[in-house]
Amino acid sequence: MDSEIVYKPRPYNTPIESGLRMLYLLVEAYPQLLNLQRLVYYDYLLVHSGDIPNGPQSLHPATPFRGAEWIVRRKKLSDGLDLMFSKDLISKTFNSTGILYCATDLTEYFLRYLSSDYSQSMRVIANWVTKKFSSVDEEQLGSYIKQYIDDWGSEFKILG
Repeated sequence: MDSEIVYKPRPYNTPIESGLRMLYLLVEAYPQLLNLQRLVYYDYLLVHSGDIPNGPQSLHPATPFRGAEWIVRRKKLSDGLDLMFSKDLISKTFNSTGILYCATDLTEYFLRYLSSDYSQSMRVIANWVTKKFSSVDEEQLGSYIKQYIDDWGSEFKILG
């Protein structure tokens, strides 16, 4: 009996997907250097921009308890950044506060090859996120997210 191995691609929640989101955020934030924590916050805001008053429609559908996503995504985002760094699509700078990430000269050229509606939406929302929150310091951004975290996704809670 021949057994055939069937490969099922899993594009979601992978370093590739996370890394692509990081590329869009970094190219829109360029030349600003961003640390992992700010990228974690920005990633949540990119995916769930509709949670923010007057924000663009969310990239992904609303899911129950999505407010906790930013906590568990840190490792996947770090893996995605490492993958993109290995392809010279981002640079790393080390300083006393840790690692800072930035788009490279190749990032924009690479992203131009991605032309799907999803990719274009990602670019538009990444631009909105970086423009809206770039002047907010990291502590204030974290406080803002933590203030509303219980509300995001709570529309799915069963009312007693």
